[in-house]
Amino acid sequence: MSADINHYCRIIEALLFASPESMSARAIRKYLPDDADDALYDAVMAALGARYGAESGLELCQMDGHWAFRTRPDIAEHLEALRETEKPLSRAGLETLAIIAYHQPVTRAEIEEIRGVTISKGTLDILLEMGWIRPKGRKRSPGRPVTWGTSHEFLDHFGLENITDLPGLDELKRSGLLRQGAVISDFLRPADADGDEEDADGEEDGDDHD
Repeated sequence: MSADINHYCRIIEALLFASPESMSARAIRKYLPDDADDALYDAVMAALGARYGAESGLELCQMDGHWAFRTRPDIAEHLEALRETEKPLSRAGLETLAIIAYHQPVTRAEIEEIRGVTISKGTLDILLEMGWIRPKGRKRSPGRPVTWGTSHEFLDHFGLENITDLPGLDELKRSGLLRQGAVISDFLRPADADGDEEDADGEEDGDDHD
């Protein structure tokens, strides 16, 4: 390992340990030289990942372009921690989250159509407060309703690297996320990727959760 790579590997290692949340690639690159190319970034992250190999109790994980250290699953059961117990999501919350995950980007009206019942504004607010969903854009339709999708915090919480790693039909049945009597084939059908949404960056309207 070159001296430069080792130097920046140590810096990024310390940053990830100190950060209370996962770090994006953009945030990490700020600690590399201004003229650093993709090759240096890739080399640093690869070296850091190799440093925490299978013999380590930690592993370097990537979730939708965000990086964090996590305890390896095979030793997690040996660790104990005191933490505040979070109130579990309601059935409505679980179903709404699952629909967003599998149909994103999806509007509130589309969620209600899939569930067959109206959802309260508070359901989306809770998921947004937890950091598991975020606005993905506005649909080019009358009223330009907000579309919703999952966040990298959602992937991190459920141990997923990409949204494509979501469980299939059998796993969802066993988890109880599918409401009794739901139209399963429609529930899992991906949303149409027809490019009819606009990027929501810088366009969020606060409490205007459509």
